[in-house]
Amino acid sequence: MFRTRVKICCISSLDEAQLAIRFGADALGLVGKMPSGPGVVQDELAAEIVRTVPPPVATFMLTSETTVDDIVAHQQRVLANTIQLVDAVSANTYAQLHAALPSVKVVQVIHVIDEYNLEEALQAVENGADALLLDSGNPNLAIKELGGTGRVHNWLVSRKIVEQSRVPVFLAGGLHADNVRQALETVQPFGLDICSGVRTNGQLNEQKLDTFLRQVWW
Repeated sequence: MFRTRVKICCISSLDEAQLAIRFGADALGLVGKMPSGPGVVQDELAAEIVRTVPPPVATFMLTSETTVDDIVAHQQRVLANTIQLVDAVSANTYAQLHAALPSVKVVQVIHVIDEYNLEEALQAVENGADALLLDSGNPNLAIKELGGTGRVHNWLVSRKIVEQSRVPVFLAGGLHADNVRQALETVQPFGLDICSGVRTNGQLNEQKLDTFLRQVWW
């Protein structure tokens, strides 16, 4: 039976990492420096957290870097097993990252605004992205929003991306216990990515996490 994967993002401490793992998280998200948004941790702390995460739990390093050299350098500081690209990159970036870091997966974030994003998503897959993550940022603003907005986007566009993608697709953006069942039914993603919906005053909340995961898995 298919089990929806869950990635708990914005992990900010060893205690939060262990809490998420104890509740069954499939992946943890560690946020690098961003032009805006919550959850940023220093690379040294991110690396310390990565070292404590047991397999098969994945570690996603969120990076706003856009050049291959800078992305690789960021990964080498953190040593996460998955790179989450939160901004657009050139078409040959995926192949170059796979060549430089053959054991590391590359996930491309698509900030869903309109139907144009369907083509953007499919092009990222053709260029070599191992998975997609659909979020609600806006990279077109003067100060880019590259995630962590807490907003819901157009799930009907996301559903089309899921239907046409040949790689796994995660859904993010404004998810919480009260809307996650509708999100799953509408979009039918491979996995979910949750940050603010399981937090209180920026801290991972055990009760909210439990309630959210019960909606997903039971």
